[in-house]
Amino acid sequence: MIQTSERRGAAETDRVAILAGGRWYRVGLESGKARLIRGAPERPLTTITTGPETLAALEAGASGLEAFLEGRLKVRGNLALSLRLDALWGEAGASKRHLKWGLAEAAGIETSYLEAGPRRGRPVILLHGLSATNASFLPTFWSLARTHRVIAPDLPGHGDSSKPIRAYHAGFFARWLAAFLDSLEVGGADLVGNSLGGRIALEAGFRYPARVGRLVLLAPALAFLRHRQYVRLVRLLRPELAVVPLVLTHGRVVASLKSFFARPSRLPEEWYTAAADEFLRIFRQPRGRIAFFSALRQLYMDESHGPRGCWERLPALQAPALFVWGDRDWLVPAAFALHVQRHLPSARSVVLPNCGHVPQYELPEQTNRLIARFIEDRS
Repeated sequence: MIQTSERRGAAETDRVAILAGGRWYRVGLESGKARLIRGAPERPLTTITTGPETLAALEAGASGLEAFLEGRLKVRGNLALSLRLDALWGEAGASKRHLKWGLAEAAGIETSYLEAGPRRGRPVILLHGLSATNASFLPTFWSLARTHRVIAPDLPGHGDSSKPIRAYHAGFFARWLAAFLDSLEVGGADLVGNSLGGRIALEAGFRYPARVGRLVLLAPALAFLRHRQYVRLVRLLRPELAVVPLVLTHGRVVASLKSFFARPSRLPEEWYTAAADEFLRIFRQPRGRIAFFSALRQLYMDESHGPRGCWERLPALQAPALFVWGDRDWLVPAAFALHVQRHLPSARSVVLPNCGHVPQYELPEQTNRLIARFIEDRS
């Protein structure tokens, strides 16, 4: 069931502050569309800094997401709110890629999602990694939306989606994904997943082969083959203990984010700042912390062998699959490509040189070309 997002948008957009050309503005809604009001709001949730020309273009229907990706717009605070605001500008001058934001009820999870691209285009679902949000796919989201209907949800327990206290294992995520497709009346789709999102996409391919077209798995979080001696201990640890606040500084989060890149300097410093703001916004919520540790726990306990083992099930995968690895990824080793080749010789594997764990941000042009060519090749 799709829910209206206008009421929720109206409740928060009046706390967006925009600084352009030395002047402050706040945002109001009129007939469901955003309009600018002179003067900054009290206690803003999001602060957007841009130039007067870009702000005028936004009012005319240009994309704020495109401006963000091109470095003409900077965001501090609630990044998701700024993306929702982008969906509320007038669409008179917008292209078919104009961003939309919505909420969908899927398997009892209120799911926040972004959508762009032609409605009749082949659906592509983007599934982000652990502790991230759908913003971790923004370059790919905007690139694919030229020709595809692209949908990027916040996973359960992440971003602005519901965060039930439960086990966040691959089976649960796959069932949620099937229900999410139902809620949007999408019969089948291609799936692109990074890290945890790659594991979810793979599980959906196992369980719902008729609904999965092609799989693109970017550094997928496949089950550990080694260092499994602590599984019994991890089973005893309860994620609910994370209800106790944990102190994390903004600087420490930025440093952690940079560790996922082979060359952190490839990204603007403002992007790390915005991503750290977004991580801390979610992690400071007790349910956000519990969901994070629950999903992390399940990833470590994910079975590698046996009838339910991730690796043993690979040969049964029906969907054509492209695996993309970074040769300097310390989290998911590129050596996994050899194991994939042994278990699933029909799959294609590409190892990107001088790349870390997030190829869609570190090498966006190369990664997006790989994705587009693979999902468009129906031979």
